[in-house]
Amino acid sequence: MFRTTLIIALCSLALCAALPQWAWAHAFPDHAEPRVGAAITDSPTRVRIWFDGVLEPLFSTLQVRNMSGQQVDPGDGHVDESDQTLLEGSLPHLPPGTYRVFWSVVARDGHRTQGDYTFTLR
Repeated sequence: MFRTTLIIALCSLALCAALPQWAWAHAFPDHAEPRVGAAITDSPTRVRIWFDGVLEPLFSTLQVRNMSGQQVDPGDGHVDESDQTLLEGSLPHLPPGTYRVFWSVVARDGHRTQGDYTFTLR
């Protein structure tokens, strides 16, 4: 009886220790260029978002739209080969305005997260 109780207690302890890792399995943005909510004066040549975990390149996307909803990036968003926590894409020269960056990523564990943010070019 004591041995069974001990085994159950140890298994429960191991499960509780593993739960925080499962809860934080999603990849979330750490920082971005241009920064979230930034007001900048020079047209950026790239959008870059760094995440807190490794991304699955096949299922991670990036898109930049103007306030009319038109896509302004050339559609080349990708996970950087040398830093798989970085999602980036190029931009043409942009006129002044507010732009919204849409991102969708899949972490290596298969969990998808997505979001968006804006920056303003003055």
